[in-house]
Amino acid sequence: MDSAAPALPPCYRITARDDVAIALRDLAAGERVTLDGAAFELLDAIPRSHKFALRSVSAGEPVRKYGQVIGRATAQIARGAHVHTHNLATLLAGVDEYRFAPRADRAAAQTAEPLSFMGYRRADGRVGTRNEIWILCTVGCVGRTAERIARLGADRCKDRVDGVYAFPHQFGCSQLGGDLERTRKLIAALARHPNAGGVLILGLGCESNQLQPLLREIPESQRAHIRTFAAQATQDEVEEGLRVVEELAEIAARVERVPCPIAALAVGLKCGGSDGLSGITANPLVGRIADRVTNAGGTAILTEIPEIFGAERLLMERAADEQVFTGIAQIVNDFKRYFLENDQPVHENPSPGNIAGGITTLEEKSLGAVQKGGHATVTQVLRYGEQITRPGLALLEAPGNDGISSTALVAAGATIVLFTTGRGTPLGFPAPTLKISSNSPLAQAKPHWIDFDAGRMLTGDPDVLAEDFMRLIVDVASGRAARNELNEEREIAIWKDGVTL
Repeated sequence: MDSAAPALPPCYRITARDDVAIALRDLAAGERVTLDGAAFELLDAIPRSHKFALRSVSAGEPVRKYGQVIGRATAQIARGAHVHTHNLATLLAGVDEYRFAPRADRAAAQTAEPLSFMGYRRADGRVGTRNEIWILCTVGCVGRTAERIARLGADRCKDRVDGVYAFPHQFGCSQLGGDLERTRKLIAALARHPNAGGVLILGLGCESNQLQPLLREIPESQRAHIRTFAAQATQDEVEEGLRVVEELAEIAARVERVPCPIAALAVGLKCGGSDGLSGITANPLVGRIADRVTNAGGTAILTEIPEIFGAERLLMERAADEQVFTGIAQIVNDFKRYFLENDQPVHENPSPGNIAGGITTLEEKSLGAVQKGGHATVTQVLRYGEQITRPGLALLEAPGNDGISSTALVAAGATIVLFTTGRGTPLGFPAPTLKISSNSPLAQAKPHWIDFDAGRMLTGDPDVLAEDFMRLIVDVASGRAARNELNEEREIAIWKDGVTL
């Protein structure tokens, strides 16, 4: 008979420097709690995953969590009081100047024990976790056509590939300049993804995003598994699409799963619908995986640039060299200018769901979010639509929006996405998208969404849980379906930033 699960403590402090603790369950006003041997009487009711003060804080004083400043007190805060939007505000304002100052005590990469998964090795040496046919669109006008072809083609090809999937979007026409170029670059990057054993790029014919300029974004050496046609130029576009899908399935079926080292994995790191526990449980757990993959010679990809504001210096300290540091500084300040040039403050975050979950300022959200990158060295900085070129931790340009940033992760080469959440979401993307809950009640309430319960980090052995999670990742990389795949939750979203004609 299994022993009872360890009792959850009432609260948690992340570091000894912190001015706040996090409630691990709903706490009542007047309740006495003990932390590190000291007893506190709570002056307010503290909802689960929200903060309360461990000391008296004067108005204007900085408040620390994760050992870092997360904002300033806007009013006197008494010991035991609720700390949130009513008495804590951001310190973020505009662009910053940064100086290259790598940490002297930077941790050296550890040699990881051998671990492998069953993947699809492509001709260029990259490894996919799936062998699928993807139907991509140059323009939104043919999105439904692509879905029809995929639906019919999946039945015809089910014994030869892992699936046939269409990824429609609403863009590709009425776009100009860099905005159009970004759409084209993103689709071209998806077409080169190692999880796609065959790709049909379906055009209309009259759109701004023409097929030939798009193909020029793809090296000829990576076009052998890609086919294209314009619907306006064919008599029956569905029949032509099915013919192409069958041809691609024959090509893809020649590749079989083989043992591949963890060094061949590229994991995308994402959080969405975070709460006050995300930076304590789910994100640090994913950070352990990022360290393990990169230590083995693999790649982890971190994005959501507006959600590292206030924590960017922690990543800069881990830059592999001054060139990478400069890239981080540019990508952060470029994003801040993007907000300011559109008359928006750089701190317009957290979301309403984040705030309800106990996150107060963008600094607090960012310090929790960057935990997903573990302690890995940042080895490359990628602009939107660019792909990974070397092992280590990559920082990718994309906004915080779940759909846009997750799509960008896949386009950059992520063959599996690790998506942490405190509030829950059913979303999925072209690569398997594992959902990791920050709290156990979410995992229990939404078992059809959640792949792994990181809430157990509060009572269990983190090393054991990380090992369990790594085994799940290996299983999914080897073909086990993620929840998003079982639920048929797959989509893409493109970052549009320009004039619409």
